[in-house]
Amino acid sequence: MLNYFLKGEAGTRLRFMGMLLSAMLVLLSVFTLTQKGLNFGLDFTGGYLTEFTTSQSVELKELQSFIAENHNGEFELTAQGNSHFQLREAPSASTTANSLDWQSAVTQNDDINAQVLSSAYIGSQVGDELFDQGCLAMFAAMIAVMIYLAVRFEWRLALGSVVALVHDLILVLGLFSLLQIEFNLTVLASLLAIIGYSLNDSIIVGDRVRELLRVQSNNVLSPATIINNAIKSTLTRTLITSGTTLATVASVWLLAGAPLQGFAIALFTGIVVGTFSSICIAATLPELLGLSAKNYEVKVDAHTQTLLNMP
Repeated sequence: MLNYFLKGEAGTRLRFMGMLLSAMLVLLSVFTLTQKGLNFGLDFTGGYLTEFTTSQSVELKELQSFIAENHNGEFELTAQGNSHFQLREAPSASTTANSLDWQSAVTQNDDINAQVLSSAYIGSQVGDELFDQGCLAMFAAMIAVMIYLAVRFEWRLALGSVVALVHDLILVLGLFSLLQIEFNLTVLASLLAIIGYSLNDSIIVGDRVRELLRVQSNNVLSPATIINNAIKSTLTRTLITSGTTLATVASVWLLAGAPLQGFAIALFTGIVVGTFSSICIAATLPELLGLSAKNYEVKVDAHTQTLLNMP
């Protein structure tokens, strides 16, 4: 079905419409990031983290309302499993007396009967160092990717892959900003995984485009037709790879519990938009920049051409 829509002008039109949609989503993501920012977790901001269990099942909203009556500052309560909860307090809102108040309330209440498992403080200095190191790792990965693409592809295909990669990262960050999902170290690790996965998709399509451009019999075909043929020949492989990976990530999302939900959401989104961008950006942008079979013609000097022309 998809191969049918990728034929001729219909396929080219779909790719350009997809590229326009991607540009709109990137602008929306950038706007959301500038207005709402990211909801950084304790790994980066620092603060108090308390884990506790209840003797019986308690609704998250009911427990949150009860703690709010005995807590003077801001806090965030999340369910880690059945009767297992995690409470996060910002450093500015947390005091020893404040923590004792709500902890005493949940442990002495007969309907809740909570038991505190652990209570720890994470300094903001550690969070700053982790954030700096994580950003440095991402920057190093991007530089390595750019060097690899510069060596492997003609500059138009390389630029298309880099733009697709940046597009994927911005959309994932925009989703986390829009939904205010906690951004922690596991999510940062998933962004590094997305860089590798998105690059793999773009290279598969780019390699096929390059191979078809080098075939002399394709010189009479337009670049749009060659790119459509390249996408069609790799589409089944791309969808199968993405589908199996998405099934694994979805299992982590649904079954691994709250600690890995952010990681799974980021990776799931990255795989979907990475597959989309490998078709609508990595393969379409080079066409807009004038990619053609002439870019892969083997050029010889005058002396070599004279020898080739000899009878």
